[in-house]
Amino acid sequence: MAAELTAHQLIEKHRPTLDQALEAVRTRAYWSPHPEHPKAYGESGSLDAAAGKAAFDALLGTRLDLDQPGTDDWVGGEVSPYGIELGVTYPHADLDVLLPAMRAGQRAWRDAGPEVRAVVCLEILKRISDRTHEFAHAVMHTSGQAFMMAFQAGGPHAQDRGLEAVAYAYAEQVRTPAAAEWTKPQGKRDPLALTKTFTPVPRGTGLVIGCNTFPTWNGYPGLFASLATGNAVLVKPHPRAVLPLALTVQVARDVLAGAGFDPNLVALAAERPGEGIAKTLATRPEIKIIDYTGSTSFGDWLEANARQAQVYTEKAGVNTVIVHSTDDYQGMLSNLAFSLSLYSGQMCTTPQNLLVPRDGITTDQGPRTFDEVTADLARAVDGLLGDDARANALLGAIVNPDVKARLEAAAGLGEVALPSREIANPEFPDAVVRTPVIVKLDGAKPDDEAAYMSECFGPVSFAVAVDSVTDAVELLRRTVREKGAMTVGAYTTDAGTETAIQEVCFEEAAQLSLNLTGGVYVNQTAAFSDFHGSGGNPAANAVLCDSAFVANRFRVVEVRREA
Repeated sequence: MAAELTAHQLIEKHRPTLDQALEAVRTRAYWSPHPEHPKAYGESGSLDAAAGKAAFDALLGTRLDLDQPGTDDWVGGEVSPYGIELGVTYPHADLDVLLPAMRAGQRAWRDAGPEVRAVVCLEILKRISDRTHEFAHAVMHTSGQAFMMAFQAGGPHAQDRGLEAVAYAYAEQVRTPAAAEWTKPQGKRDPLALTKTFTPVPRGTGLVIGCNTFPTWNGYPGLFASLATGNAVLVKPHPRAVLPLALTVQVARDVLAGAGFDPNLVALAAERPGEGIAKTLATRPEIKIIDYTGSTSFGDWLEANARQAQVYTEKAGVNTVIVHSTDDYQGMLSNLAFSLSLYSGQMCTTPQNLLVPRDGITTDQGPRTFDEVTADLARAVDGLLGDDARANALLGAIVNPDVKARLEAAAGLGEVALPSREIANPEFPDAVVRTPVIVKLDGAKPDDEAAYMSECFGPVSFAVAVDSVTDAVELLRRTVREKGAMTVGAYTTDAGTETAIQEVCFEEAAQLSLNLTGGVYVNQTAAFSDFHGSGGNPAANAVLCDSAFVANRFRVVEVRREA
């Protein structure tokens, strides 16, 4: 059990961080309170690398008892993409017992007010941050991310996204004053006078449906946005990635209890193999908010069927890069090679379609034909991943058999510019590690269109030959409009082309990265500054994070009295 902290102590401890987060959101400048480097941990109560690994190892084969009401079974079965059986079991809930218990503590949580809720959330994030090394191993062995990516994306970057959501939630709740004196003149008669109070009230219980690939990064925004706005939160992890979110729930319950609130405000809904409780949960009348990351088909189902809830979805899209011209050809190739390789392309932001004019492009090294561009990009990927140790550190492991099957099938869709190869991982011999495949397609052929207009999640990219940059821009427009896109990239030295691409992204609501040739990549976004998704195209109906992401999780109830 965590040490108890009063509301005053929590405000004193965390209010400066909340204020800095509010300022960072306002300015969109770089800021993070969570260190990215593993060596930054080990002091002031945080776990260093050895202690974090030991803490993770100690979890293997154990029962993670959260002391939740309504536990009727113990479930588990996670197997790491690196070949380790985790052997952790989790409470299985009788929902008819758990959901009413979660609601019981909501009144006190509501009455605590926006500031206290915010600093309690920040204390949860601080306790998680102190265990970043432990969480990194949990993320690595459920998602298949390589350790350093699991450490950064699953640790500080995820914590940043959670804090960002808390900041937005706080700002929206205090936008309306808590009280006001209202006086209306009546001429010679006495004025009309009222005292008014305005209280943010929660919608109800929120449901977070976790994903396999980024359980914390994608799970924390919705969890903390709902909790900070006064709602209880039920976390339903992906059955292959339970541990990181179960640990999160454990920390949250501990902090809530220590701060004098009902720990059942946050609970876990783990499921038996094949049980598939997401649909059941999503349509329960108690569930008023749903946060979901995953396939388009289930996201569409939620939007259509969970009518009693406010549904926030991040689904899938076909991310596109237009390659028209560049004044840093090697920088462009290096940047694209890294973007295609990171985490074996298993990111919702990884580029899939590279649109290149068939007559070629202009560069600082002279003109390059379509075939030369694809061949040069293939060599750049090969060079990046030529050393197996570095390849393992970038690629991680293939997260599930479906990704491996798509990768193997992609080679039959067209001419292969870069074949995928298998890489051995000496530390984890059972890990499935594959380099990306690049397949050349023709944008004018209907048969090829069926391939590049469908999402092929994983380390698969299509170099698509188009007749002109105008055709590329129109294909970009159609792709975003019909299939959605989490990211769009473009390389051009022509102002008119840049304007045309930008206009498509404005009209179709897609986030655009232009001429990236350094250490920032199209598939990475920074909390407090970058918007993840737009909510304006079929890839997602919400943004991480903006005011719309939090404002509909609560309502303001007014009470008027005669002054």
